[in-house]
Amino acid sequence: MAEPLPALVDTHAHLMDEQFAADRDQVLARAAEAGVVAIVCVGYDLASSRAAVDLAERFPQLVATVGVHPNYAAQAGPGDFETIAALARHPRVVAVGETGLDHYRQFTPPELQLEWLRRHLRLAAETGLPVVIHCRDAAEAVGEELEAWAATLGSRERPPGVLHCFAGDERLAARCTRWGFLLSFAGPLTFRREGALVDAARRATADQLVVETDSPYLAPAPRRGQRNEPAWVRLTFTRLAEVRGAEPAALARQTTRNAARLFGLDPLLE
Repeated sequence: MAEPLPALVDTHAHLMDEQFAADRDQVLARAAEAGVVAIVCVGYDLASSRAAVDLAERFPQLVATVGVHPNYAAQAGPGDFETIAALARHPRVVAVGETGLDHYRQFTPPELQLEWLRRHLRLAAETGLPVVIHCRDAAEAVGEELEAWAATLGSRERPPGVLHCFAGDERLAARCTRWGFLLSFAGPLTFRREGALVDAARRATADQLVVETDSPYLAPAPRRGQRNEPAWVRLTFTRLAEVRGAEPAALARQTTRNAARLFGLDPLLE
């Protein structure tokens, strides 16, 4: 009989997306078969945050985060953030976000993005939840904000947050992990043989690492271009172990422990 696959956690997926409407149950079954024991469904606006909470209520292996992505902040209506703040108190919600800065697309003016990031950071501090950070072409600004915020938190058992789909370099990684943030690696790690992203994955300590899919986006090689799904987090994980020259079972245990510590998943994983 084959050995069971080491357990993994997909720390960032959007299973509430319409692309999963027709076969969500099958997607979850494939994830379970691939050894994915928990999936974090990440909200990016009010509607998706509500949907993430709804899924987390229906499926015991799912938990939710609530927030407004920087690219959606300009579309948010009056009262949306107050509703997000109320949702953050739901028992199936494990983090605030995703939030952050995106200076690549700029669907939301940079100054408004920064205002919304700071609102999310305040909410994370108030609730004691970690924050899920999106950072695209904004490494310096994100690093400054997270450093300033984390310095106000004092000691805490859980990491203050995670840089999702980490795409920065060693400087950003070092700057944020110094304050306890974790780095989450996704499909792009499988697209490159070397470079700044690979170096960051190689040089971070094992207790700073988690993995994700960002489903339905960023499918890892050799599935690139297809709809991504949580079962394929194992492809990114395999590349992470290869980059680090790590023994896969040991690294799987570590990344799963890291995810449990970040999101308070111990009861779910027992």
